[in-house]
This record gives sequence, C-alpha cells and structure tokens, in this order.
Amino acid sequence: MIIDAHVRIGQQRECSLEVAELLSIMDQHGIDQTLIAPSEAQIAFANRAGNEATAAAAEASDGRLIPYAVANPWAGDEALAELDRARAAGARALAVDSSLQGFDLLDGLVDPLLSYAESAGWFVYVRTGTPPGHLPLPLALLARRFPKLDFLMGRSGATDFWIDAAPALRYAPNLYADTSYAPWDTVLSEFVRDPEIGASRVIFSTDLPYATPAGEVKRIRDWPIGDEEKAAVSGGTLARLLERGTDRA
Repeated sequence: MIIDAHVRIGQQRECSLEVAELLSIMDQHGIDQTLIAPSEAQIAFANRAGNEATAAAAEASDGRLIPYAVANPWAGDEALAELDRARAAGARALAVDSSLQGFDLLDGLVDPLLSYAESAGWFVYVRTGTPPGHLPLPLALLARRFPKLDFLMGRSGATDFWIDAAPALRYAPNLYADTSYAPWDTVLSEFVRDPEIGASRVIFSTDLPYATPAGEVKRIRDWPIGDEEKAAVSGGTLARLLERGTDRA
C-alpha cells in the first residue's frame, strides 16, 4: 500500500490542485490513500472553510482521502473548538505551518493545539525549511517537549536545512522524516543507514501541488532498500500512526 502523507488541495498562491486532479494522479501513480490539507490561505486564517473543504473531499472519495485538521493558534479557545469540529467531521491528524500562521515553534503559542492532538491520538505534520524559526532542530526541541506525540517533519528541512534533518531525528525519537524533495542516494539513505533512525521513521510524501508526483513516486520505487523497509516508508509506518487516532475516535 502507498499512502501519501501530505498534499494541499485548492488554490495556493502560485499553484493549485483540484480534488478530481488529485484522484487522477493517485490512480496514475498507484497511490492508495492521501492525507489532504487545505489551501495556504485556509491554513493561515480561513480555517473553518479549509476544514470543511477537506472533510467534503474525503467524504466523497470512498476512503481514499484523509483530512488533516487546521487551526491558527492565535485564535486561542476558538482554535481548539475548530479542531473539535474538524475531528467530528473526520479529521485524523493536525497540520501546522508556523510560517503561514505567524508564530515560532518554541514560543508556546501552538502548545494547546499539540495537547489537543495528543489527547485525540493524532500525529502532527509540521512544515519545515523556512528560516528562521521553522527548521528541523527547533522542531526536534518541540517534539521533546511532547514525547507522547508523534511529529512528521514536513519536507525534512528542504532544501537548505537537510543537513539538520538527521540530527533532529536522532534528538527526538517521536519525530519522523518526510521524503518529499529528498534524494535517496544522499538524504534518505543517511536516515536509513543511521541505527538511531532507520526506515521505520521515514514516511513517503509528494507534497503536491508544489512537487512533481512522477518524480516523488519514482524516487521511492527506485530506492534500493529492502522490501520490508520500502513497505514501511511507502505506507506501513503512516498507517500505524493513523490507527492511533482511530482507536481514540
């Protein structure tokens, strides 16, 4: 099974991805399920509209699309109420983008949302790669503050901060790497070779609509690792993270 860990649907600033197009891409490349987040503007401020859009897309997809919940932590208690609404509508994980949402990962603002995610059994996708505060090592520090909560390091610091991804993963055992943009012969292979990381902490993602789906899928299929390792990367580990939220639904 192939599960894509992160896609954004709708109109972004410089690109877009409609649901019908996403489903066609999944068919073309053999992707069984995809976790979907809403558009950049909806992540930043129109959270209700974004959560409704992903819930509707998931409901019409016959189980192929799985929604992330989004809420801007600046909204305080209303952000938590929005997560409640999203969860009731089928959300299975939390997506955070501190660059779009305007906070530092370590300033405490997002902590109530992370506590909610922990209680719901969700994992948390956090987009990284944008300086100065949205980088692998600060995310590792945040993950250490929430040791019972699983974090997916979106883009694994791509591209200028790939060098920090492996140290971050070593520092926080509840942190997982995202494959998008990362070449297997350098970045991804370092993760797998490292006894403190390994293939069980690497998760496939296309990061559509920003990346090229053919390239992201081909990279994982061409990666010369064992069948069990490839199964974990392609969807096994992510399926396990999603099961925790199902158990607490």
